[in-house]
Amino acid sequence: MIVRDAVAADAAALAAVVGPIAESTTATFDATVRDAAWCAALIAARPGAVFVAAEGDAMLGLGTFAAFRGGTGYARTMEHTIMLAPEARGRGMGPALLRRIEEAARAADAHSLIAAISAENAAGLAFHDRQGFAHAGRLSQAGWKFGRWIDLVLMQKMLHAAP
Repeated sequence: MIVRDAVAADAAALAAVVGPIAESTTATFDATVRDAAWCAALIAARPGAVFVAAEGDAMLGLGTFAAFRGGTGYARTMEHTIMLAPEARGRGMGPALLRRIEEAARAADAHSLIAAISAENAAGLAFHDRQGFAHAGRLSQAGWKFGRWIDLVLMQKMLHAAP
């Protein structure tokens, strides 16, 4: 398995991984279709902040980060996303992608990483707990998908000690 920067040529293969996750789970509440064009736009918009996990020719995961919110006051607080193909789970690819995200975020002088996780995603919550993220809050009925309201759990990991 390798983790590397995503390139434009990865867009179609990434769409095959993230498209079904976005369509059939509450990993994201956004109904935007994650097709090759969406993946290509993500890669272009976030140079040095989109990563893939691959094994041979198989694309197995996506990791990315960006500013948590707009405005200069949030410029060093990043939110990240990791999505893995079902066959990649439990094989160390999630931690490998997160390490790459943390390295790149530190290099960009980020102070902390935020994970915004569906309260229904027990595996995602447990993963972040194992990776040293602390529970930072819960937003009740923050997202709407599949005809129901879903809570959003915020978790945070500090990347640098406070001055």
